[in-house]
Amino acid sequence: MPDVYQLMMDAELSKAFDVWSGYLNSRTGEDSGARARLRDTLESARAAAADGELAHARALVAEMYDEAYEAGLRWAPARPTPEEADREARDYVKDELRNVFTVHRREELDTIGICLSVTRRSFRALPDLDAATRHDIAYICARAGMALDLAHATAARRELERLEALARRLGARP
Repeated sequence: MPDVYQLMMDAELSKAFDVWSGYLNSRTGEDSGARARLRDTLESARAAAADGELAHARALVAEMYDEAYEAGLRWAPARPTPEEADREARDYVKDELRNVFTVHRREELDTIGICLSVTRRSFRALPDLDAATRHDIAYICARAGMALDLAHATAARRELERLEALARRLGARP
């Protein structure tokens, strides 16, 4: 099985490179010195990634966000939240996964994801859920989501079964 986590990390870095390239190639009228330093840092980050020094490349990208903020570059990319970074990396990695997984494997993961979404939505119709139950639902969904991100169908299916059992016990209908 391919290292999906590594694919996700590579996709996150690629997304950052693309976002920064787009910003630095645009004409914003902002501080040209700061933009030149950011351009140099971006090239260093790309070189580090090409040499396999991914941790160094990520550190350089993090420095870029900090430097842009400190320089007051109004139109510079903002550091994505963890949720935004994951969503964007998933979007980038989906094309790569098509090359790595068989059609059957992709369909299996997609089916689990759809079932997870439908089952989670079924809880919205239940008006009297206490905070602990809502926390359990969110926790199980997060675990299933992580398993799907790592393309671990068995673990994702197990979490989906836990969620479905909870839905049956509470009378939620998908």
